[in-house]
Amino acid sequence: MTEATPPTAPSLANPSALLRHLYDVAVQRALPLHNTAAQLPPPPKGRTLVLGAGKAGGAMAQAVEALWPADAPLSGLVVTRYHHIPPRPEGLPQRIEVVEASHPVPDAAGLEAAQRILKLSEGLTADDLVLCLISGGGSSLLTLPCEGLTLEDKQRINRQLLESGAHIGEMNTVRKHLSAIKGGRLAAACAPARVVTLTISDVPGDDVSVIASGPTVADASTCAEALDILCRYAIEVPPAVRAQLESGALETPKPGDGSLAGIATHLIATPQQSLDAAAEAARALGLNVVVLSDEIEGESREVGKVHAALARSTALGRSSFAKPCVILSGGETTVTVRPRAEGQKKGRGGRAGEFCLGLAQALGGQTGVWALAADTDGIDGVEDNAGALVTPDTLARAAALGLKITDHLSRNDAYGYFEPLGDLVITGPTHTNVNDFRAVLVV
Repeated sequence: MTEATPPTAPSLANPSALLRHLYDVAVQRALPLHNTAAQLPPPPKGRTLVLGAGKAGGAMAQAVEALWPADAPLSGLVVTRYHHIPPRPEGLPQRIEVVEASHPVPDAAGLEAAQRILKLSEGLTADDLVLCLISGGGSSLLTLPCEGLTLEDKQRINRQLLESGAHIGEMNTVRKHLSAIKGGRLAAACAPARVVTLTISDVPGDDVSVIASGPTVADASTCAEALDILCRYAIEVPPAVRAQLESGALETPKPGDGSLAGIATHLIATPQQSLDAAAEAARALGLNVVVLSDEIEGESREVGKVHAALARSTALGRSSFAKPCVILSGGETTVTVRPRAEGQKKGRGGRAGEFCLGLAQALGGQTGVWALAADTDGIDGVEDNAGALVTPDTLARAAALGLKITDHLSRNDAYGYFEPLGDLVITGPTHTNVNDFRAVLVV
């Protein structure tokens, strides 16, 4: 429920601060308290049960507590990432339990939370309302392996998916079919109660069946597709689980399934909304704005090179973009973890940092170009930074410290490259998540 005061807008005299301002505006637009009221249903005749999972789960729960009538029954359980519960506003009673678990690799705490959430869905009636609060990160936080799969199996499969370069749709197709709660199964378990899902999108295209692996949404993907993805990325599953995938025994509820009849789903915050807010803030500063897309996918370093090409052509007066301008984009890129040479130090970093490495290398020290890439949840991969900054002298400053960008790219070590430069973007948990935010400033 974090309520932030709009930051004072900087000027072109401080490009890095200007870019951080645009990021902050984008994040603020996606905070749950700003977006929940319009989509809340009225209290039902029976009880209201709140269930949820995601990095924004704690803030979403507080928003509901603040907005729900004080005299209407309200209870439930939501799971969020460790250290992602926002401070409780003074005077706000807690009616929804919020617990923490691991992301992006699931742990026993997430398993216990998922078991408890599924248990709470039992015994509901048609007079009851289940309010589901879903945001990015819910796939690992709401972990309940299918029959024949252990938590250790799920952890291994999750790590391998994260390192494979698979895009989010592929990863969540697998996750849904190896789960006892995702892919619409949670909503089916809540029948005959009315289910209303409020969700914050962190996926390209805002496909609600992909966000957190769609625990309350019908799933059009199939066991055969999940098996094909596992084979494509050479990820093993136990023989008994493979047999269930081959037979279709692990199939998810499909569109038109009667157990999901009457379920309502509302997007309360999206990547495009945050990009639009940042664009408006940039125009207010006198900048021309180009919003490329909120659905950009691909290998992070390669996406960085494409952005660099656009920025260079603009800086040199060879594009249709007029300076001064800012180029904005969102989406969810991927990082394929490179094999390390024997004795080579393991790299640290996530999608945003890897994008900045590719961008900086391709810019080659181009004058007049600054950039910021950061995840809107405040966490780039598993590190303590949201992302990184690139400046015209990034390569020169790094070279002076003996840092070779090719070395850091070879081992996916964006953190180790930008930390000595003082160019990590560190925000702490933001209590929302509309995925990647990228802004390239050309003056």
